[in-house]
Amino acid sequence: MPIRALPDILINQIAAGEVVERPASVVKELVENAIDAGARRVDIDLEEGGARLIRIRDDGGGIAAAELPLAVARHATSKIASLDDLEGVSTLGFRGEALPSIASVSRFTLVSRPAGAEHAMALEVEGGRLSAPAPRPHPHGTTVEVRDLFFNVPARRKFLKAERTELGHIEEWLRQLALARPDVELRVSHNGKPSRRWKGEAGILEQAGLSDARLHETLGEGFASQALRVEHEAAGLRLHGWIAKPTYSRASADQQYLYVNGRAIRDRSVAHAVKQAYADVLFHGRQPAYVLFLSVDPRRVDVNVHPAKHEVRFRDGRLIHDFVYRTLHQALAETRAGGEASTMGMHQVASALPDGQQAPAAHWGRSQSPLGLRQGVPGGDWARDAQAGYAGLYGAGPGAGESPPAAPLASAALPESNEPTLPPLGYALAQLHGIYILAESTQGLVVVDMHAAHERIGYEKLKRAHDGEGLRTQPLLVATAIAVSEREADVAERESATLAELGFEVTRGGPQTLTLRAVPALLAQGDVEALLRDVLADLREHGQSRRVAEARDELLSTMACHGAVRANRRLTLPEMNALLREMEATERSGQCNHGRPTWAHFSLAEIDRWFLRGR
Repeated sequence: MPIRALPDILINQIAAGEVVERPASVVKELVENAIDAGARRVDIDLEEGGARLIRIRDDGGGIAAAELPLAVARHATSKIASLDDLEGVSTLGFRGEALPSIASVSRFTLVSRPAGAEHAMALEVEGGRLSAPAPRPHPHGTTVEVRDLFFNVPARRKFLKAERTELGHIEEWLRQLALARPDVELRVSHNGKPSRRWKGEAGILEQAGLSDARLHETLGEGFASQALRVEHEAAGLRLHGWIAKPTYSRASADQQYLYVNGRAIRDRSVAHAVKQAYADVLFHGRQPAYVLFLSVDPRRVDVNVHPAKHEVRFRDGRLIHDFVYRTLHQALAETRAGGEASTMGMHQVASALPDGQQAPAAHWGRSQSPLGLRQGVPGGDWARDAQAGYAGLYGAGPGAGESPPAAPLASAALPESNEPTLPPLGYALAQLHGIYILAESTQGLVVVDMHAAHERIGYEKLKRAHDGEGLRTQPLLVATAIAVSEREADVAERESATLAELGFEVTRGGPQTLTLRAVPALLAQGDVEALLRDVLADLREHGQSRRVAEARDELLSTMACHGAVRANRRLTLPEMNALLREMEATERSGQCNHGRPTWAHFSLAEIDRWFLRGR
């Protein structure tokens, strides 16, 4: 078959195969064009999940009548004019492929009226065939109408899913956009009925680019109430947005939104950095939730690597990965038990009390009620015994079968509930079934899993101690030859300094051979060969690796677990209170080493509802 040029309509239909996957793809391209045109309100009308009709109307700048035919011509655009423009592109669209591709597989109408024009002009395209522009009444702005998507490509139409499924894809993309552009009002209707509206907030992007109100209406109260605000800038990069506390984890990655310079994208390297930041606090198999905006010089990111612009390529991928990881890692480190106020240490709690006034639990000693609740009776002094009490957590206590003499329930005196200077986790009241500590806080009742909490405290202390010593290297008695692929050997040779920092002494012994002479001392008894292969894989894909740190942390976590107080260990009130104060001062103390929560809070209003008080 001779070589020949393809007809324009076939070229556009081939391009449509890359750009127009489903109705959601059409909505994405058209709404992005509207926003690039300066729209502050966009109306999206849909029928049959977008398969029958997609109509996008905006109040943007409009298109001049003479340019309407160019708007549906391939590779015609107002957004770039040179390679320099492409390398620094800041608009959402830029290729000039969307409209001709969409028009080639639908019954397409474009109506636009720029500011100052007496009337609008309309252009119709059916299956790639253009009609002559004609006058039409229309307010300032543009309307694009796409009917019968894939009517002339039946093989593609067969791949469309059910109406509800296609509508769901459109709604999910609009949710992404709503998070990124709270300044734009979006109105959606389906089959003639209003279905969704996001009100625009004027000036929000100029203020901070963030909107708590838009976060609530887009992801719901559940995410918003558990979200931590992130804001960090360094090395010409800025990361801001929200990350959910580890206790708000998900079974799937359905609430993970990443934007680079305002563009919603998927990026494996950034996703990996986020996953690593959560590695120490997330329960096994759970997914973090986040809405993150990364701002970077447009010339340091290539947005022209995916036909539908879902992916980008960073020129400083290692720097981006490290920046995101460190920012989120530090933010999650501050998730101490007791909330934001828990940054108060023990000495701060004591100094917050008025002169001469003791903490509510200061006069409490130790007794055991017949109901299994450890309670207080007049006796010790918490301020004097706290440190000694915490030290007692590591000593031998009563055995599982032992218990102090029982005391009548009425002998316990409760602290004042309106004490204004209670620390975040309050003061201990009792121990429940040898497992949970019950404490009174300013707002209600705090329940602490004492083993989980103590495990995290010990784990963080072990990590700090090991970090202070640095990573020790243990030479092998006999050097080990490891067979690898040529690509792995190249990585090892290139990253020899990084491997040395991680505790490996590795040299290249041949095209597909590495010689291992030293390993991280703490991990010398494990499978160091498999660990080295994992490290090389990370270095090849992400430019760095935390495999050694993760393996070390896993070992330290096991040590901390064995050293933590066990169930049925009877604690005195000074010991319980000392544990609460340590939780407030320890990073990541809201979760144990395995990601389980260490504490829960029940407000007085919630407890009142249990007993129908006030009804």
